[in-house]
Amino acid sequence: MTTYIDPFVDFSFKRLFATDESKPILIGLLNNIFKGRKYITAIEYGKNEHHGENADEGAVVLDVTCTDADGSKFLIEIQRGYQKNFKERALFYASRVISEQAPKGRRKDWAYNLTEVYLIAFLEDFNLPDSPKFEYVQDICLANRYTGKIFYDKLGFIFIGLLNFVKRQDELDSELDQWLYVLKHLTEFNKRPKYLSSSEFDQLFDLAKYANLTEEEREMYNVSLKRKWDNKNVMDYAVETAEAEGIARGEHKRAVEMAREMLSDNAPVVKISKYTKLSVEEIEAL
Repeated sequence: MTTYIDPFVDFSFKRLFATDESKPILIGLLNNIFKGRKYITAIEYGKNEHHGENADEGAVVLDVTCTDADGSKFLIEIQRGYQKNFKERALFYASRVISEQAPKGRRKDWAYNLTEVYLIAFLEDFNLPDSPKFEYVQDICLANRYTGKIFYDKLGFIFIGLLNFVKRQDELDSELDQWLYVLKHLTEFNKRPKYLSSSEFDQLFDLAKYANLTEEEREMYNVSLKRKWDNKNVMDYAVETAEAEGIARGEHKRAVEMAREMLSDNAPVVKISKYTKLSVEEIEAL
């Protein structure tokens, strides 16, 4: 067991970022993600489950949601493996929170006065397709395709690719780098490094210390950790199987091409089978 808990399991993420005790931690992280574009002083946690307008739509379930003092809403989640239509899923999540701002019934004074909505996703074991290898923070907004001018600045998507974040401790150029380094390497620390001196980091390391968990919390953490390992094993096996099948298909294709060339040279079928490992029946069918 490590000194500090893995921040990217369900129990830990909520302990470190979704309790009243952890509000300063989340505020500090968000302010560094937005780099002065927004300055958050206080937050209130919201519901993590957002239901559709009918029973068939299902519900959107997020890891952490919160609202700051000016009404801006932040949807924060960890994503361990790539899912089909991941970008569409992110849009759907944010759209659900936007649509919930509409008042029930008729109100002429509302006039679509929407508050800001931001989805922040930590990508643990994958990168978004077509994302540059050197880019570990992608800040996405609605903009004019030709001029780059922002069309609407109250909706944003921030994807943090931890696989792309490969900086060493002596290469951390900003406070955001420090946050990402700590989150990615938290289980490797034996104690809090001296260069992380802010009160937010004090709180983070205190809450993340395994020895500070109650017996019940340790059980909950271990269950979450086992679930993460099991899911990773399933994903790794799926990748290995797909790779093996791909190699097998490639080898079979090359064997067929070789068999056709040998047939064109009038080589005996038995000899072709010997060199290509294809069955006589398969060769005769070519």
